[in-house]
Amino acid sequence: MPQVKSNGIHLEYESFGPEDRETVLLVMGLGAQLTMWPVELCEELVSRGYRVIRYDNRDVGLSHKFDDLGMPDMTAIFGALMAGKTATAPYALDEMAKDAVGLLDALGIKRAHIAGASMGGMIAQLVAANHPERALSLTSIMSTTGNPAVPQGKPEAMAVLMTPAPEGDIPAAIERGMLAWNTIGSPGYRTDEATLRQWVTRDVNRSLYPVGVARQMAAIVANGDRRDKLKKLSLPTVVLHGADDPLVPVEGGKDTAENIPGAELRVVPGMGHDFPLALVNTFADAIEAAAKRASAAKAAE
Repeated sequence: MPQVKSNGIHLEYESFGPEDRETVLLVMGLGAQLTMWPVELCEELVSRGYRVIRYDNRDVGLSHKFDDLGMPDMTAIFGALMAGKTATAPYALDEMAKDAVGLLDALGIKRAHIAGASMGGMIAQLVAANHPERALSLTSIMSTTGNPAVPQGKPEAMAVLMTPAPEGDIPAAIERGMLAWNTIGSPGYRTDEATLRQWVTRDVNRSLYPVGVARQMAAIVANGDRRDKLKKLSLPTVVLHGADDPLVPVEGGKDTAENIPGAELRVVPGMGHDFPLALVNTFADAIEAAAKRASAAKAAE
């Protein structure tokens, strides 16, 4: 897969479909590599007439690693927020949104449909808020607003989130990944163990970099409440969330939809915090719905 220079760093990306089509940019979540966007979803969107780009965020996969920034001080970050002060992380989610825009720049794409999952949904929200001229539509998947009043995930889900993969121990990292996805996965759409193990093994062998995940987590926590920005958005938006998401409860999706003017909320029973192949059309439908609303608005101008 190719790399480009974006926002001063190198990002790994993959493109599907003809380059002369409208582009769907897929932004992945905390610690997850571009491979977590199912190829089947990318191909489904191509079959519906779009070009699709998925990429590794900074500090994950094959993109730039910020080795010089070290391990973030999460105690200081949480302490600052509890004291009502501005928290400082190694880098900000706003910078990660600039990475996404820089990727579009490098590929010569003026505007794109932005779809993000979990942390990627937060980044997608910030692309739309901070760079409105670059976003045709927004699809926020299994994400939230940063509103401190929104319920936290279930204890067992939060525990696997906060437990880093063992650095350098491939077998242990694979077992940790299996535990994590079995804990936060969709109860109504379980991925069979053999397929899940294949996915986890693929990703651990591709890149194992726990400190990068910690820095991404710091960026999430330090970003705080995005509701004021979301209320100013004026682009077609679909919010997709699992009714049974144990990591980011459905209230996060509801809060997102409530704070984005005109947003459509789609809640999926049985869906958790993963990308089961059985729901590929559900994800594609949500992204396409936002994109079609953007096309209809453009045609009416």
